[in-house]
Amino acid sequence: MTPSEGLSIGEIAERTGLAVSAIRYYEDEGLVAPLRNASGRRRFQRADIRRLSFIMVAQQFGFTLAQIKAELDLLPRHRAPNKRDWARISTEFREGLDARIARLEKLRDTLDGCIGCGCLSLEACALYNPRDAAAEKGQGPRYLLGDRPSDVTS
Repeated sequence: MTPSEGLSIGEIAERTGLAVSAIRYYEDEGLVAPLRNASGRRRFQRADIRRLSFIMVAQQFGFTLAQIKAELDLLPRHRAPNKRDWARISTEFREGLDARIARLEKLRDTLDGCIGCGCLSLEACALYNPRDAAAEKGQGPRYLLGDRPSDVTS
């Protein structure tokens, strides 16, 4: 594609449903790299529609722009992921989703009990976290972050 060909930012916005400002932001973040025509206007390839769609879907799954960019950086510029690329990306994303699902299930299943934050503000915390032993592992809800009560010394 030559810089005089391609789609304008307005056409890309209309096709993807993204605001023009969002597309510019993604460009600033290095997620898309439109060409410029002789007058300096952005010209996008059709592959950019897929790249932007991938960004939108990945964000809905909770992935950060940094994670999304890391995956897109492994692809050649101006090319949408092919089947082999998508298989690799989806395998990596699946692992992240599985880990997030496991954390959410643990949170759901322990929501009515002590969250292991070490605050001792609940009477039940004395049972789950005597003398704030969870604090030795660091800040935050230690048991929800993966520490087990048996991992701390009482």
